[in-house]
Amino acid sequence: MHTIILDGETDFDGWRKAARLLAMNAVAPADVTWLVAGGNEPELLPATQSAPLEDIRGTFNVPAQFVDLAKSVILHRDPQRFALLYRMLWRLRSNHDLLQLATDADTAKLESMAKAIRRDEHKMHAFVRFREIGRDAKAHFVAWFEPEHHIVELSAPFFARRFADMSWSILTPDLCAHWDGHKVSFSPGVDKSMAPSSDRLEEVWLTYYANIFNPARLKTMAMQKEMPKKYWRNLPEAALIKPLIEKAERVTGEMIAAEALEPKKPQRREDIVPRSHTASDEHSNDNSLTALRDEAADCRACALWKDATQTVFGEGPKQASVMMVGEQPGDKEDLAGKPFVGPAGQMLDKALKEAGIVRDKVYVTNAVKHFKFVPRGKFRLHQKPATPEIKACRPWYEREKALVQPELVVAMGATAAQSVFGKIVPVGKTRGRVIDLEDGTRVLVTVHPSYLLRLPDEDARLREYANFVADLRIVAAHLSASPRAA
Repeated sequence: MHTIILDGETDFDGWRKAARLLAMNAVAPADVTWLVAGGNEPELLPATQSAPLEDIRGTFNVPAQFVDLAKSVILHRDPQRFALLYRMLWRLRSNHDLLQLATDADTAKLESMAKAIRRDEHKMHAFVRFREIGRDAKAHFVAWFEPEHHIVELSAPFFARRFADMSWSILTPDLCAHWDGHKVSFSPGVDKSMAPSSDRLEEVWLTYYANIFNPARLKTMAMQKEMPKKYWRNLPEAALIKPLIEKAERVTGEMIAAEALEPKKPQRREDIVPRSHTASDEHSNDNSLTALRDEAADCRACALWKDATQTVFGEGPKQASVMMVGEQPGDKEDLAGKPFVGPAGQMLDKALKEAGIVRDKVYVTNAVKHFKFVPRGKFRLHQKPATPEIKACRPWYEREKALVQPELVVAMGATAAQSVFGKIVPVGKTRGRVIDLEDGTRVLVTVHPSYLLRLPDEDARLREYANFVADLRIVAAHLSASPRAA
């Protein structure tokens, strides 16, 4: 009998090394006991010592799919996961296609465990609620979460990307994750009493949640399936859910019982005066953009204007063949009043040049025209625009587009894609291919150049920059074929 003691609950490297050694020594799964250091009482350990394993030279292959599956399953709380993974490894040596057999009991069990990990990761992304400790430059945001499985290390990079502009901690009973604005670190788990119970913004959040709660779209069973009650105790809005549901049911009943209102009369077609496109429009287009820019300078459609220095409108040729849409102005753009003049703009200029595109040939703008930020001492840290802010600014984009009349729109990043398509669009699934809109415009989705600046790994930056340039070469090919770009 062989006893393997791993360093921790998620010690994949330790399991992998031990599993390889066991397999090379032809140790059957039934002859292995898997334990975790510090997780077993001494009396539970085998009384007899196992014979040492020989470091036998040689290799064997298993599908890459199994390695990815094992990295996920190792995060499950099932204490038998190590034994199950080794048993599957043992069997894969003689049946390389075993993972393709959905009816196999071990395959089905492993897939079910991996699915549970993905589901738990999704729930953590959705149901973590930060509360503020301290103010201004000393502000730190803390959240409490109780994961079903060992997913804290897996989930932490998501929060580092999503909340890169604030320092935060996510406390859990198993492991705590911390972000200082530069790197993620981890510390041992703590008790829930260490987490704050409220903060100064709680009332604002509850008011907002209550106002966006739509009784007409309420499906209680579906809501509880997506947001199980076990998560409610850690959500500030949990106290509102029951009364909001009861109110929704009452309001819905009153709406059904009420008399129907007289429908609005449709606008008669003859009341609509079409605007014809004439030659004079071509010559006045630049003035129209200037007028639109002046009009946007006084925009109050959302609250972002209050803290921003100025509206940052688009710029470029009056009828460019290509219109490039970013997210929002940054600190440098807010001060200069021009789009893409800061670090992201320099990255864009570099990539455009490498792709063979002259920036002066394209029209450059942003989905949101005001800089959204949080102050941190002397600095103003970028904050991602929210959906209401994107919607409030979308009419400016639509009017710019109507005046410029581009043949190709390049949506750089998720915010730009949401504005261009009028809905949330996954960048990863749509990137690099041209999509036709109903109005005849073609859209190319790619990443925002600031994404390249945030990548911590040099190899990843070089790889993603090359991918970005490849996307822009699609734009260059369009410009070469377009008579308007001449």
